[in-house]
Amino acid sequence: MSHIIVENLRKTFFVSERSSGLFGSIRGLVQRKTRVVYALKGVSFSVERGELVGYIGPNGAGKSTTIKILSGILVPSSGKCIIGGRTPWKDRIKHVNRIGVVFGQRTQLWWDLPVIESFDLLRDIYRVPQSEYRQTREEMIDLLGLGNFLSTPVRQLSLGQRMRCDFAAAMLHRPEILFLDEPTIGLDAVSKLAVRKFIKALNKTHQVTTILTTHDMDDIEALCDRIIIIGGGEILCDGTLAALRSQVSSRRYLRIDLANDDFFFEQEGVSIISKEGRTVTLAFDPIKLSAASLISQVTSQHEVEDLFVENPPIEEIVAELYANSAEIFA
Repeated sequence: MSHIIVENLRKTFFVSERSSGLFGSIRGLVQRKTRVVYALKGVSFSVERGELVGYIGPNGAGKSTTIKILSGILVPSSGKCIIGGRTPWKDRIKHVNRIGVVFGQRTQLWWDLPVIESFDLLRDIYRVPQSEYRQTREEMIDLLGLGNFLSTPVRQLSLGQRMRCDFAAAMLHRPEILFLDEPTIGLDAVSKLAVRKFIKALNKTHQVTTILTTHDMDDIEALCDRIIIIGGGEILCDGTLAALRSQVSSRRYLRIDLANDDFFFEQEGVSIISKEGRTVTLAFDPIKLSAASLISQVTSQHEVEDLFVENPPIEEIVAELYANSAEIFA
């Protein structure tokens, strides 16, 4: 049985609206207008135990609504959600004891307390046995390199330090499922690499089922074998990165470093994407023209120092998928 089962999940919000100005305020008191927002429109997917899944989409697509339902914060309008044999909004106490949540723009640590005291408070809240707590805490301190600032008040930590502490806090009660919402937002390159390394190690070593929502496609490429793309409250794609690329476009790029500045090349189905100095990028469809044939033609006409074939950036693929599904967001 899958660890997470979501079937035909729907969520509708009723948003109050009023006109601007004094007259609008007075009118709003006696005649309130409401607008219906369909945040989720029959979302369905399943996640196996130990999977690390990327859950992505544009702003307003329904990502955060889904995560809030899965974590028991929101109750759906209809549909089914079973996580580890529990319904999140019906078995909240049992459910929150088995999940960990990290929000990139919020912290679960106490702002004015030293980090270690926040950890101790969380141990009491989750009623973790002292021996188990000490073992897990020391493991997290070692994995995340927290030793130098455990006695520092949370408000004095850098963003990268605080995020690492939030990860440790989320794992103190040894959850079996981890929900990550923009965990690397605002982090520098070094901190991002540290967070990605930790997520990978956690998933591999402890088989923690993980759902990652992010706008950082580098996170997705570095961590996730499977991605689910949501747009307008509906699932647009669910599969591997390779499947996503083939679904949207078979296009490839040939990047060429020339020996001189002169470059002229015409071939049906091949276009010049960019030319910067002696570096030229060609776009082609390997179904119509193989990479080997294109390379042979280019090298027969030009002196080449180096070249390589690459896939389009994942950001480009995802943006194209959104554009192809523009009617969903209208």
